[in-house]
Amino acid sequence: MELPCKFCRIISRELPAYEVFEDEFSLAFLDHKPLFPGHLLLVPKGHYPTLPDLPTALLKPLFAGAALLARALEAGLEAEGSFVAINNRISQSVPHLHIHVVPRRRRDGLKGFFWPRQRYRDEAHIQEVQRLLQETLARLQGGKK
Repeated sequence: MELPCKFCRIISRELPAYEVFEDEFSLAFLDHKPLFPGHLLLVPKGHYPTLPDLPTALLKPLFAGAALLARALEAGLEAEGSFVAINNRISQSVPHLHIHVVPRRRRDGLKGFFWPRQRYRDEAHIQEVQRLLQETLARLQGGKK
């Protein structure tokens, strides 16, 4: 038998968390292994494993919450900026959509992206990837441009 999702258990108050924000759609709490103090996780109250699983109607309220939290980190913790990120499956330790909202300061040691960048082989490779993504998006949108 599969155990209930850890974040669903936090949302239902079955597990404790250091909550900082809640609205009708989402809950935000301090990450228990923060990159920096103030590192938040914002989760939708419904169980959606990844961003593509999230209903379109929840995009605006969820990202409005993320924007509010980013402003709060900057104002409340006197952070110079913030890092906002989502993992889908890879590096996603809990299979429940969560948005990381992390306070940032110049020279804080976080090196932008956490992975090496890979260049395109050449212009033809760029155009092939572009074409493939455009065709896939058209198919996913039902032929709309």
